[in-house]
Amino acid sequence: MAPPDAILSLSTGYKASKHPNKVNLGIGAYRSEDGKPYVFPVVRAAENQIVAKKLEKEYLPITGLEDFNKGARGVLFGWDHADVTSGRVSSAQTLSGTGALRVVSDFLVKFRPSPIYVSSPTWGNHGAVFANAGLQVRNYRYFDKKTKGLDFNGMMEDLNNATPGAIVLLHTCAHNPTGVDPTLAQWKQIAEVCRSRSLYPFFDTAYQGFVTGNLDKDGQGLRYFLDQGFEMIIAQSFAKIMGLYGERTGALHVVCGSK
Repeated sequence: MAPPDAILSLSTGYKASKHPNKVNLGIGAYRSEDGKPYVFPVVRAAENQIVAKKLEKEYLPITGLEDFNKGARGVLFGWDHADVTSGRVSSAQTLSGTGALRVVSDFLVKFRPSPIYVSSPTWGNHGAVFANAGLQVRNYRYFDKKTKGLDFNGMMEDLNNATPGAIVLLHTCAHNPTGVDPTLAQWKQIAEVCRSRSLYPFFDTAYQGFVTGNLDKDGQGLRYFLDQGFEMIIAQSFAKIMGLYGERTGALHVVCGSK
């Protein structure tokens, strides 16, 4: 038997506990006052619209529902951004952000075999997902334990020394697990290093809107790369930002040089 998952065992222990004031800190999720998942009114409204449409349940194209993919690009780039409809970005529905990470990993192993640099630390599943797909995982410095802030100089030094043409994983915002994000000025310097070292940006977008409450502000780093003409790839999850934990709703986006 494989060892039990640490996060899920926390949830199991939480459910089993009889303590009247228990709080589950194992999974990041919106909760109502009685500890149940909080469902956004807009999600309920959308569900009602879907039911009223009486969908035919026909097979979708391999990339999924195009209206969904277009909407996902609108969240990432801004609803009026040209690349929502320009054709420069190829999108596909995925099983939440984790499914996007895995599909992207397989794609990169096949078509862009090179090391992938991830922040130290990063989300616990990143290394396992990438390594199991066959990517060589390397680290770049990110968190300064002394200042509890960004080790920007260490990050820049490591990216400057990265293998030319390598992939670099960047958290769009609300860095997991540190919560520390670059400023826009720092994002611009990160973009300069990526360009000078021919690094391929890979944005993981799980928490857009969590930092400031504003999709535009939280997406400013990713959008800067987009507007600078970078070719890059994006994994996107709606589990946290829309409270869609059980639906596994996500997308991947490949930003190309042209249509």
